[in-house]
Amino acid sequence: MSQAVQERGTAGGDQGVEHVEVLIVGAGISGIGAAYHLTQEHPDRRFVVLDALDGFGGTWWTHRYPGVRSDSDLFTFGYRFKPWKGAPLASAEEILKYLAEVIEENDLDSRIRYRHKITAADWSAEERRWTVEATVVDTGEEVRLTTDFLWMCGGYYRHAEGYTPTWPGMEDFEGRIVHPQTWPEDIELGGKRVVVIGSGATAATLIPAIASECAHATMLQRSPTFFFIRPNSNELADTLRELDIPDEWTHEIVRRKVVHDGNLITKMAEESPEELRAFLIETIREHLPPGFDVERHFNPTYRPWQQRIAVLPDGDLFAAMREGAASVVTDQIDSFTPTGIRLASGEELEADIVITATGFDLSVLGDIALSIDGEKVDPADTVTYRGIMFTGVPNMASVFGYFRASWTLRADLISDFVCRLLAHLDERGATVVTPQLRDEDRDMVLGPWVDPENFNPGYLMRSMHLMPKQGDRDPWLMLHDYAMEKDLLPQADLEDGALRYE
Repeated sequence: MSQAVQERGTAGGDQGVEHVEVLIVGAGISGIGAAYHLTQEHPDRRFVVLDALDGFGGTWWTHRYPGVRSDSDLFTFGYRFKPWKGAPLASAEEILKYLAEVIEENDLDSRIRYRHKITAADWSAEERRWTVEATVVDTGEEVRLTTDFLWMCGGYYRHAEGYTPTWPGMEDFEGRIVHPQTWPEDIELGGKRVVVIGSGATAATLIPAIASECAHATMLQRSPTFFFIRPNSNELADTLRELDIPDEWTHEIVRRKVVHDGNLITKMAEESPEELRAFLIETIREHLPPGFDVERHFNPTYRPWQQRIAVLPDGDLFAAMREGAASVVTDQIDSFTPTGIRLASGEELEADIVITATGFDLSVLGDIALSIDGEKVDPADTVTYRGIMFTGVPNMASVFGYFRASWTLRADLISDFVCRLLAHLDERGATVVTPQLRDEDRDMVLGPWVDPENFNPGYLMRSMHLMPKQGDRDPWLMLHDYAMEKDLLPQADLEDGALRYE
């Protein structure tokens, strides 16, 4: 334990149990951002960051598959407070370097404890604090801490393993089946026939990175995905840098321009979806081989932005197809065979290696067993307060980012909100804050965490029943619009009766 944390810690309710005022769960992009904001806005508050992994970065630490990179530009996926100086789409290595700079520049390393997997957290109404149980991953040691406020920054999916469906005959396949999320170090792709199941951002990133190495790479998709093709550069950023504009100004100007352009695309998806569909399809047609069946392989059945639109820097996936190193097949899987995959059409794809880029499993509040005075808390029984807190759960906030814009845009806003809420507790002389439905909210219609008509990727649809509900009015909505929330959250009324203080 670092000296800084030791000096600021105090004894908890149990003799020898360390107590901190804020406990941040996760040292990924959300948790590091939360830690930064606390040091800036509450420098005297005692806090610690716990993470189950061996290092910081979350997704960027665990994902080791070839070509892994961001699918969001770093002017918005980077923090508001830390200028991004590289190309818009960055590799995992570049993102980890950026996060390392944030940690070093703000002396956050002394606050982070790795290999601490939190298993349970129980709120005591009498003691007005959480008791958090954790296991030190490499030793098995059980650790207990208490905290006044629990800040959940563990992301939204399970890091330990990805989602792989079960198909008949998988046990008979004589090759190797791997998931990108748990990429094996000993895999050899040279000269191998590789089938990548899936067509989202992971598959579109992985295939160009391996196509020149393996004998052939086939993208096997059940249904098509929409793609943006863009150069991995930003003309406005390049111009401002040539003019020696300060990095902070360049970052903010380009950030605003990226958000503005994203809002225009989202608005077009809502108001003129078929016009946007035609635009997206036509922009990729010229990058594909002559005579390619674009309608079959790259015209999704859903509306644009009903699922995330994947980004292809410089159209690299299509370049691999033009060169004959990669191809796409759109079909259903009937079964695995000893030598490949049999499709519903009767065709068989021969494969030495099958990569299941089939997504991940949603993790609700880090899969931590939450309880209040020993009574289990089921998140599905709660109603979200602004997509940050949950009815009946005291002194806890959670970061869940945007679907159509960068995760970090919302992480920054939530950090501002939580820090303002902590200051408000101090001003009130209160120690506990709990979201509660007001009398006028008791009969409101409750809906799912995400409206499937608005956004419906598989990982959400599989796990929606585990998520908190949302209402039909402010402040019980989980908004997915940065343009609205950047003005709404900083001005949110903390005394509108939706928050109970004690």
